[in-house]
Amino acid sequence: MKDQNHQTIEPADARRLQTAIRKARIVQAERSDAMSDLREADIARLELLAEALEPVIDELPKDTSQFDCKVVESDRPRLWVDMLAYVMMGRDRRTYQFMKSTRAGRQTLFESTRVDDMSDHITDYIAHRIIEREKALDAAPDTANSAVHAEPAPKAAAARNTGLLPFILGFVLGGGSVVLIRWLAMSGLI
Repeated sequence: MKDQNHQTIEPADARRLQTAIRKARIVQAERSDAMSDLREADIARLELLAEALEPVIDELPKDTSQFDCKVVESDRPRLWVDMLAYVMMGRDRRTYQFMKSTRAGRQTLFESTRVDDMSDHITDYIAHRIIEREKALDAAPDTANSAVHAEPAPKAAAARNTGLLPFILGFVLGGGSVVLIRWLAMSGLI
């Protein structure tokens, strides 16, 4: 075979490249299989934790729907506890990491290699979230009633009315300026 520079390419060189590509594909397939095996191991560990949490989830009040411990199978499998908190496996694939998403980013709440320790910590988290929810529900009716019966402040009403006057004044002055400049230009004074 000849290329554009009229140098000959030996068939052995082409076979070496084909052999190298074939080997690279085999290595990539083996790596993909290994990654799949690691992912499946992570899912199995997270499912063990979910089984340990089943009694806690069964004890939740019936009107509470914010907790649903489910394993989501993705590139990094996660056991979601609620909308903000989840458990994922650490880099060593043995450590459970209990994480919480916040406005500032992810926050690690707890790490452990033991299922019992992690399930105890998640149980405490759920208990605290239930208390927070109860406090929010108890405070909500008082806030709603006070907002309904509150009268608007007189300053706020006056501020709404004064916004129209500068607009009209600016419109009239701007229009008058355009007419005056046009008249001066037509009369040759400008």
